[in-house]
Amino acid sequence: MLLQAAQQVAGRQQYPAGTLYLVATPIGNLADISLRAVQVLSLVDAVACEDTRVTGQLLHALGLHKPLLTLHQHNEREASATLVARLQAGERIAYVSDAGTPAVSDPGAVLVAAAHQAGVVCCPVPGASAVTSALSVAGDTQAQGFRFQGFLPAKGGERQQALQGLAGPASVVLFEAPHRMADLAAELAALYPALHVTICRELSKQFEDIATLPAGELPTWLKADAHRSKGEFVLVLHARPEVAQAELPEAWRTLLAELVAVMPVKKAAQLVADATGWPRKALYELGLALRDAAADD
Repeated sequence: MLLQAAQQVAGRQQYPAGTLYLVATPIGNLADISLRAVQVLSLVDAVACEDTRVTGQLLHALGLHKPLLTLHQHNEREASATLVARLQAGERIAYVSDAGTPAVSDPGAVLVAAAHQAGVVCCPVPGASAVTSALSVAGDTQAQGFRFQGFLPAKGGERQQALQGLAGPASVVLFEAPHRMADLAAELAALYPALHVTICRELSKQFEDIATLPAGELPTWLKADAHRSKGEFVLVLHARPEVAQAELPEAWRTLLAELVAVMPVKKAAQLVADATGWPRKALYELGLALRDAAADD
């Protein structure tokens, strides 16, 4: 019945040969598969995927049987060359990640770039998205757009730099694995205790859990229920259009004070904004206050 419905609803569209179809798959709930995705997967000559076991289960659930080709982060360039050759020969090929939309914090971008370079048409087949799902339940009324950060660097200076540049006038979407969630919660609580965060665990699945709370309460929220440390996480850091002087971490405040002592306040504010992600206007006002305070000493 599913294949019949897909054919009835999506069958009238043209599906040219020699085309790469980027097909979004469910992020947890199989019912989120689109009829158009089913139609495309039923038509293609082969399905390229991250993990043949995951995609094999999906196709089996849909009543489909297709040759599976592996393309993941460790073989993406070599596999892309093979797939592009098959596409140039006139095959229809779908690429799917394990969950969600391909090439969004998942492999696929290298394949798409290679296809473009070879003159192969790439067709997106939209569907479930953890990013837009989380944003839709965040209720961030102050946001000036959003920024997709995805997974932060695992450790070291790159991670600290990325963390310190998160807060600003846009919502920021983060992904995190369960074994690192406690560390991320502690880091966000220390850096942005008053900033509201929408935390989404196991989106679209049976035990979906969604809460919005100040970042300072994240560690306590996680510890309150042992199940909250399990599953995949999507976080939306709410926007902070204005920065109160008292909220600016001391290290950044010191840096700004040192800069305004040797250059125009506008330039100093821009440099700190570029480095941290904090709103330039608020940093400019703080820079004026720091400059005036230094002049009075």
